[in-house]
Amino acid sequence: MQKITPHLWFDKEAKEATEFYVSLFPDSQVKNVRTIKNTPSGDCDIVRFDLAGEPFMAISAGPYFKFNPPISFFVTFESEEEVKKTWDKLIAGGQALMAYDTYPWAKKYGWLQDKYGLSWQLSWSEHHQFPQKITPLLMYTGANAGKTEEALNFYTSIFPNSKINFTAHYEAGEGDKESFIKHAQFNLGDSHFMAMDSSGPHKFTFNEAVSLVVNCADQTELDYYWEKLSAVPEAEQCGWLKDKYGVSWQIVPTALNEMMTTSDQAQLDRVTQAFLKMKKFDIAKLKEAAEGK
Repeated sequence: MQKITPHLWFDKEAKEATEFYVSLFPDSQVKNVRTIKNTPSGDCDIVRFDLAGEPFMAISAGPYFKFNPPISFFVTFESEEEVKKTWDKLIAGGQALMAYDTYPWAKKYGWLQDKYGLSWQLSWSEHHQFPQKITPLLMYTGANAGKTEEALNFYTSIFPNSKINFTAHYEAGEGDKESFIKHAQFNLGDSHFMAMDSSGPHKFTFNEAVSLVVNCADQTELDYYWEKLSAVPEAEQCGWLKDKYGVSWQIVPTALNEMMTTSDQAQLDRVTQAFLKMKKFDIAKLKEAAEGK
């Protein structure tokens, strides 16, 4: 299985935002930009890019979903100069959720929403040494608060070569229930994630603004992940689904990525119109569309 890819939904700013993000981190680049036409959102730009060597995707598809803190991106740094420089660039036009400061767990740390609304946690700390420089962090709030450990057991049971690497519960006086997870690390295949519970009076939960793309080699693999993860039938559309915690996933055949990076606009249009009619992707029908059958 390829790495699970975070997917970011923008109104109109996907190209602009990704150019900004790749300017912040070494080993980053925009790899491909394609425009799909005549969708319910009009013409949509799709951007594939790497940040610090990790794959990402973005789309400009209208003002339907807004970024919020339940999925943020935790970034580790090697020096105060590096973390402060990145903080200053990301906070411009945005807002701090936790002030950039010294904390018991970090020499310097801060949590912010950038000018597009995307959430980032930046850390310079000997305690934060992860396999990826940029790691998605899932925060379970509202009705999901207290379900982090359950969710991690659920996800690691689905994806092969997965494991929970570390969990730490809140201790007395730390500001949340002692049964709740304050920090967890886990792997789904080759992808590293973090997670936490928060029972605060939050007015947000997971939504489609950040989804997780699972690339599948064939229809059997695609069917497997769809059956295991999909829990909200009304959310199923164009390869998207929601799991029982409200996290959005895209279950996508690797072949579709190849079809969508073509320079043949007619093929791209045919494939787009084919998948817009689907809930779960049918690889055979997508290939027929690509071939003009």
